Amino acid sequence: MTEDYKIKWQRCLDIIRDNIGDTKTVTWFQPAKPLDFKDNTLTLGIPSSFFYEKYEDEFYSILSTTLKKVFGQGIRLDYVISLIKNDEDSKVKLQGTKQSTAVKNKFVQSMQSASPMGESRTEKTPDFNPQLNETLTFENYCIGESNRLPFTIAEYIANHPGKNDFNPFFLYGDVGVGKTHLIQAIGIRVKERNPNAKVLFVTLRQFQNLMANATIRKQIPSFLNWFQQMDVLLIDDLQELSHKDGTAKVLFPIFNHLHQNGKALVFTCDRPPMELDGIADRLIDRFKWGITERLPKPDLALKKKILSFKASKSGLSLPPEVIDLIAEQSTGSVRELEGIVMGILTRSITLNVPIDLTLAQEVMKNSIKRIEKKTINFDMIVEATAEFYRLNPDVIFSKSRVRDIADARQVIMYLCHKLTSLSSSAIGHKLNRRHATVLHGISAITDRLPYTKELSLAVEKIEEELRS
Repeated sequence: MTEDYKIKWQRCLDIIRDNIGDTKTVTWFQPAKPLDFKDNTLTLGIPSSFFYEKYEDEFYSILSTTLKKVFGQGIRLDYVISLIKNDEDSKVKLQGTKQSTAVKNKFVQSMQSASPMGESRTEKTPDFNPQLNETLTFENYCIGESNRLPFTIAEYIANHPGKNDFNPFFLYGDVGVGKTHLIQAIGIRVKERNPNAKVLFVTLRQFQNLMANATIRKQIPSFLNWFQQMDVLLIDDLQELSHKDGTAKVLFPIFNHLHQNGKALVFTCDRPPMELDGIADRLIDRFKWGITERLPKPDLALKKKILSFKASKSGLSLPPEVIDLIAEQSTGSVRELEGIVMGILTRSITLNVPIDLTLAQEVMKNSIKRIEKKTINFDMIVEATAEFYRLNPDVIFSKSRVRDIADARQVIMYLCHKLTSLSSSAIGHKLNRRHATVLHGISAITDRLPYTKELSLAVEKIEEELRS
């Protein structure tokens, strides 16, 4: 019974041979040896990392489909490779990636050639490249408490693309926190559930370039018509729309048409809508129709989860103390974490040394920008906020409900909650306010920040002053 997986692997080889021929099967699949099958994971021993790259790229579709057919849904694949031939100590284990076959290994045309701009329309829209990366799936996205809400919203949209509950979805956050991955996952899930869905991912820069070409060719009406055919439109890096009046004017009718017809619109940006400069209010207002959500930097627990995930994909087994060290000292960018993992892998192989704290510290020395953390306390927040609003700090503690004083007081509650370890009860005690009043104040500022530019700039300026 324990050898059953080896028999199933032989069945996989027969199916693969029928699809790609005997020569390729002998060359690329015959050398692979089934080593183990546990927890619905098949482990293959392969001669080199070159085979791994072939399996994960050129042969992924046929291999994935065949394994599911023989072993069943949910089957996972791991690889064992000897970095040095016949050296057991040099063996590393790599996890197979979870790629989407819905957007991989298909014959697709470029967006420009598939566009009907300037061409006669046919009944069937030509296939085109949705520009989705098959590895950026929900399954490959690490979830923690810090990013659970935006992930949940994204998954809901992907499973219900025809609903306007969260349409448009405006996702903003710092560079490298995973915004692009999350919105690409929406597109991939939609394609998996409906292969005929017209899904397109573009950066704002690509949109501008296509629009420029259409303008030169006097094909703007066809350009608009082509984009208005989409079922799901994903636009990345919307901050580049600032002060681009021409682009905004073209995007406006596309937005209106898709939204009115129940088509999903998803945007990423490095700031909330109200902080986009040089954009007509009517477009800003439309971004507010749906939901605006911030994707924060991963918290400590999520950073550890990401590190373990990225390491396993690279064949690394990071000791717990190394994971703790990196998670505690890194800034929180997912890209930074990926870079550290690759740096550790490269240095470990090059120097032929074990992965330990010394090695990790050496890598991080060149990977993490050191920022001395300044301790911020309640009194500093009161002083900085009062100075910004040009108030006497004493009036903050009074019973006055004058608008500027009330706003300043709520900003202090919000910043104390964000920048200090004070509990809401402790903040209330210091401000002579009830616990419930503090909770309301924090919530009020949190809710208004994405939509009120004046407030957002005020909080940002006060924080900059506190950290300087």
